[in-house]
Amino acid sequence: MQGKWVAACVTDALKPEEALRLDHGGRTFVIVRSPEGDYFAIDGHCSHEKVHLADGIVDGGIIECPKHFGTFDYRTGESRALPACVDLRSYEIKLDGDTVFIKI
Repeated sequence: MQGKWVAACVTDALKPEEALRLDHGGRTFVIVRSPEGDYFAIDGHCSHEKVHLADGIVDGGIIECPKHFGTFDYRTGESRALPACVDLRSYEIKLDGDTVFIKI
């Protein structure tokens, strides 16, 4: 898949099970750091009502929408609980030194 690598944040900007909003090119993404220290990226709005997921709770591989509590697997973008029923797109991540990049 073709794409452009965009710097999202520095590695220490996120603690484990914390989310960060990234706006780029008119789109919103959410970057999440797992308890194991891995970084993941998915679309940044809930598929139910376009609420920013970075404002939600992250726990056990799941990010919860702060408005209606729909959940997504932040590793894959898979919808896990209603009212969210449409999966989100996930994005490739790479680390270069202390910078986290997302491929969009």
